[in-house]
Amino acid sequence: MSNFQVNLSNCDREPIHIPGQIQSHGFLIVLDKEVRVSYFSDNIYSYIIDLTKDLLGSSIDYLETFIGISFQPHFLKNLIASSGSKNSFEKNNPVPVEIGGNGYFLIISKNAGQILLEFEQATSDFELNVQYVLGQSIAQVLAHKNMDKLLEQTAIEVKEIISFDRVMIYQFMDDGHGAVVAEAKNNELESWLGLHYPASDIPQQARALYKLNLTRLIADVHSTPSKISTAPGTTDHLDLTNAQLRAVSPIHIQYLKNMGVASSFSISIICDGELWGLIACHNYTARFIDFKSREYAKLIGQILSSALQFRKEEVDQNEKDALTFSVAKLGKALLGQQDVLSALCSDPESLLQVVPANGVLLSAGINSFRYGKTPHSAAEAILLDWLFDNVKTDTFCDTNLSALIPELEDCKSIASGIMFCMISREDRECLLWFRPEQVYNVNWAGNPNKPDDNHLDPLFRISPRLSFETWREEVRGVSNKWKREEINAVNLLKQEILSAVSLQAGAVKEMNARLKEAYEELETFSYTISHDLKNPLASIKSYAQLLIRDKSILGSGQKMVQRIADRADQMNLMINAVLDYSKIGKITVEFAHLKMKEIIEDIIIDLQIVYQVNMPIITVDVTHDLFGDKVMLHQIFSNLISNAVKYSQHSNPSTVHINSVCKNNEVVYTISDNGLGIAAADKQSIFELFNRMDNVKNIEGSGVGLAIVKRIVDKHHGKIWVESEIDTGSTFFLALPKPVKFGF
Repeated sequence: MSNFQVNLSNCDREPIHIPGQIQSHGFLIVLDKEVRVSYFSDNIYSYIIDLTKDLLGSSIDYLETFIGISFQPHFLKNLIASSGSKNSFEKNNPVPVEIGGNGYFLIISKNAGQILLEFEQATSDFELNVQYVLGQSIAQVLAHKNMDKLLEQTAIEVKEIISFDRVMIYQFMDDGHGAVVAEAKNNELESWLGLHYPASDIPQQARALYKLNLTRLIADVHSTPSKISTAPGTTDHLDLTNAQLRAVSPIHIQYLKNMGVASSFSISIICDGELWGLIACHNYTARFIDFKSREYAKLIGQILSSALQFRKEEVDQNEKDALTFSVAKLGKALLGQQDVLSALCSDPESLLQVVPANGVLLSAGINSFRYGKTPHSAAEAILLDWLFDNVKTDTFCDTNLSALIPELEDCKSIASGIMFCMISREDRECLLWFRPEQVYNVNWAGNPNKPDDNHLDPLFRISPRLSFETWREEVRGVSNKWKREEINAVNLLKQEILSAVSLQAGAVKEMNARLKEAYEELETFSYTISHDLKNPLASIKSYAQLLIRDKSILGSGQKMVQRIADRADQMNLMINAVLDYSKIGKITVEFAHLKMKEIIEDIIIDLQIVYQVNMPIITVDVTHDLFGDKVMLHQIFSNLISNAVKYSQHSNPSTVHINSVCKNNEVVYTISDNGLGIAAADKQSIFELFNRMDNVKNIEGSGVGLAIVKRIVDKHHGKIWVESEIDTGSTFFLALPKPVKFGF
């Protein structure tokens, strides 16, 4: 039926569901849509001795002369008709029938419009009160909450039911290979507990069938399978996916022979809808298990599957709760924060607990934050470039970074495992968690990479290996795997971040709208000051000057008129200062390289003209160049130096000292005087609008100069602060970025 040639290069594609033959411990009849025989196994004649007619095309009525129960005429025909109308035969399986006075179990299944009738003997090679043992076994299995004990007890109970020499719980790993995680065996046998087997031992197409057929019996590896006959010229291969008697791949038969196994029985373990593993049973002599006993054993597998599912969900839920708590804690910290990334960095412990890791990196363009153990900066740059160039998804994880990026081989002790969360591709913002390598040994049942190519028997050569002697492999460069719950937690954190950013963007948008409204109000206010206040103020000043010239006003009256003129001048000064302050926000900074020595000398010359009599002694040391707007910086230094001169006039001698130093990436200017000084309580408010200290009330000023200075400094991304003591003097510090940062 099948001409597929098996070799090591294609065994994972062997069509094992259409082998063209069946195992010989039973026989097969296939009925077509007209309920006539379309296929049958050649060994049928050894089971039904009186059968002489060619079966192909025979009706079910003819078969019933040999198969059935004599006192129930058309039993088989009626059974197929009733079950077929409901499109299910499982509830009737197995059907006890008689053939030549011997009892058989009939197992009926359907595939691609065909009805498969499989006949097996109704007794096993052993006697056992299965129902009693099964009840005891279920209680024993469910008694254990510990996963290892649960698996171990399951192996013990299955061995008790089917009496095989060895029963193993075999778990499939993520890469397809498997390991023996529990075992029950005869005392004389060597233990295989903990041994690993390569994925090729049970290839993908075999694992797919184990999901469909939850039990699989190989009664005797040394028996000769029976071929399946059909009408000459038939090109369709008979699909035996659902068949109990389906013949075994010659690779697997030889594999079992190499192990010394004569009979094999397996029960599928399903968890989360996937094949978690197998209850793999080996016997070193041929053993047949009847269908009912296999079904009882299958029930143990289903109970184990349910128990595993429950335990897994319980563990997953606990892990999910812990991870969600960390995410929620960070999400709460993000609420109302103007700087989301800084808020994340404020609780590094929770950030590191979003997924269990040894280190975390928050990268935001040229800025970054690290906590715990993270790769060195050069490796970090290589990793980030690779991730942003190659990863197209928002979340990505890997457990073998050095295999992914060989240049990072030296980082495996810190970063063999990575979890990557993209925040913004455009701004190159992301989160990265790191896990170190976990060096461990894997004990393989024989070297999985070294088949014996010199053996004369070709079946031996296509077997994965001949030796099952323990072969130890040291695994390096691989971290603990990232769990689904951890990936979900990272995705949840990203949603929290995006929500916070969205709220922040909304707040910024609202703030911009309010600022625009405020600027418009300021425009109106400035217009009002310019036109509605300055015009009447000019009139007041004019009338006051006329009254001053009036010779009839003498003494105190003349003084009062003069005060009116002075107050008009002071008000005009304040209005002009407010207008200057309001204009700064609109002015675009025109950066230029400024020779500060020339600017400072020019300011001092102007002050010497104003303060001819009481001019302090001004000394200037180092004057580093600055990068900024010439008009604005001239205004800053003019205000600071003139204030130093003005408030130190009454000292004897009065001195002003100007100096600058380079610190890190900035130039810091100091302007010191020995004048009146500033009280400690007033230091925080001197840069506010219209704020004047009590000790300078008698000295002319608007209270706007330092507010203008602070606003200009902010536009230049600088800092200004003061150190001062009453009656001792003040030192103003002005820090501005170095010219080199802006290209000089």
